[in-house]
Amino acid sequence: MRRLAPWIFLYSLLSAAGCATTGGIGMPMGESPQVGMASYYHSKFHGRPTASGEAYNESELTGAHLTLPFGTRVRVTNLANHRSVVVRINDRGPFTGGRVIDLSRRAAHELGFLIQGTTRVHMEVLGP
Repeated sequence: MRRLAPWIFLYSLLSAAGCATTGGIGMPMGESPQVGMASYYHSKFHGRPTASGEAYNESELTGAHLTLPFGTRVRVTNLANHRSVVVRINDRGPFTGGRVIDLSRRAAHELGFLIQGTTRVHMEVLGP
């Protein structure tokens, strides 16, 4: 048992550190907001299944994030024009470097970046 004590302590310490993020990719509720690039889904994906199992609907306010749980609501603000929308995470992504969220076509329209294709955004987790 004495030989296991240091390993148990180390495991506990690392586990606790893993839960205490500072607003990085996981961005748990109550932590610092995330800033980065957003893009939106092409219309060809309309009707196709997302990682959550539901079909992508370009008319809904949804988004894809690498680590946030499905169903999480996120306020996304376009830093170029200060427009914001609340989206529900229902897919995984983006898988392109430098991007923090992929949005539905409707969300991109409401944020005003359909023509540009990408924009710099501020993201804030609101909750489930």
